[in-house]
Amino acid sequence: MKTVEDAIRSGEPLRIRSYAGKIAVLATMHGKDEAIAPPFRERLEMTVVVPEGLDTDAFGTFTGDVERPGNMLETARMKANAGLDATGAEIGIASEGAYGPDAAMPFFASGSELIVLIDRTRDIEVAEMLTTPRTNFASVKLSPGALKPAFLERVGFPEHALVAQPNEPKDGEPEPPRKGIRGKAELIAAIDAMADASADGKALVQADMRAHRNPTRMHAIAEVAGRLASRLQRHCPDCRTPGVGLVSTRPGLPCSLCTGPTRMMLEEVHGCVKCDYTQSIRRSDGLRYADPVNCDFCNP
Repeated sequence: MKTVEDAIRSGEPLRIRSYAGKIAVLATMHGKDEAIAPPFRERLEMTVVVPEGLDTDAFGTFTGDVERPGNMLETARMKANAGLDATGAEIGIASEGAYGPDAAMPFFASGSELIVLIDRTRDIEVAEMLTTPRTNFASVKLSPGALKPAFLERVGFPEHALVAQPNEPKDGEPEPPRKGIRGKAELIAAIDAMADASADGKALVQADMRAHRNPTRMHAIAEVAGRLASRLQRHCPDCRTPGVGLVSTRPGLPCSLCTGPTRMMLEEVHGCVKCDYTQSIRRSDGLRYADPVNCDFCNP
């Protein structure tokens, strides 16, 4: 019989069809069902539907005109519960993304995508997260009449939309950002209007990071959706609850030079979202030794 470790290493599920024929409500107003529905349908035989009239922008916007009420998981959880409350469904899904300068290399951008599934029937929450360097996230300050072709090429305009807003909003009622810009004439008009509404006479132009206006981000959402769907195929051997997956890691990968333990990950700890079941396995990427540069003894 296939074990949880076998399933994790092979990428194949323990085939218990807990969600076949079930319906999940996806809280989105930005077309994320395009990326999330296919892996849930293909791997879980689950149907993903989008409720009408649910304003997910109330939980924060990339342009900052609405602040996010919590961290990524907290906000995604709020969205999923809002979809459940609005429809009376038992299974809810929501996603949340964050993009900006990379923590290790600030001159480059990176992003994180998280998707959470809440199953009120089983009283479980299962989440998966992806961190990726593949993003067109970028911004530039422009004066009226300026377009910066290099910037437009970098962000993938016009396939990827843009957002324009005042760089330094004037006192009083701020000019709302113009989103979803995909035409050159529209962009020029937006730059002029936003620069006029800015105290420094410049418009802040950014990549539109909303999923339905950003194909690169949509690909990342699809990837993490596939991971979550695969995780929901893996069931706990003790309580049979779906959603066994990575819950923590343990350091101690041996140095290739001195064989002493390093701070790099040695094992992955996979666990159940319902009971206390856990299983430790060697890291799934196959790495067995750490480079001496990561060893505190060899490289103090």
